[in-house]
Amino acid sequence: MNAENAPVDEAAAAALWDEYRAARPDRALDTEPPSVEVFGDHPALTDELLGLVLDGTKRATASLVAEFRHEQQPLPRVGSHWIACDSAGRPRAILRSTELRIGPFSSVDAAFAYDEGEDDRTRESWVDHHRRYWQRVCPGIGVEWHDGLDVVFERFEVAWPPEVADR
Repeated sequence: MNAENAPVDEAAAAALWDEYRAARPDRALDTEPPSVEVFGDHPALTDELLGLVLDGTKRATASLVAEFRHEQQPLPRVGSHWIACDSAGRPRAILRSTELRIGPFSSVDAAFAYDEGEDDRTRESWVDHHRRYWQRVCPGIGVEWHDGLDVVFERFEVAWPPEVADR
């Protein structure tokens, strides 16, 4: 994959966060500004996965613990938020973590694979596609891929903007 995502628009993300905090002070309780992220590692994948979030299909995601370490980011917490951007770097949705589990790659179950909403939503497809994804990503973060690597299995809700929010 040669194409890269554009840098995220931090100013636009901060504005979206401020809008959410003003409208939902009861839910925007994070003590730190949310991280601003993209799904995937290239524009086509980023926009495909974000599209699944925006249409209501995707309500889970998985990241290697090693990715958080590499980016010097704290692990998510239940109730914390993050801002998902498209491949052009535009913030499109504020997501709120609702469930977290850390376990080895091999511990993914069928329900999680279904909630992640990708491909045919089966565990077998999830394992195949995520293994290939992390085999691409691991060299760039200085980690050797193996099926025992710890994964953050995260379920989330779409909190903002109202037109795509879950509630």
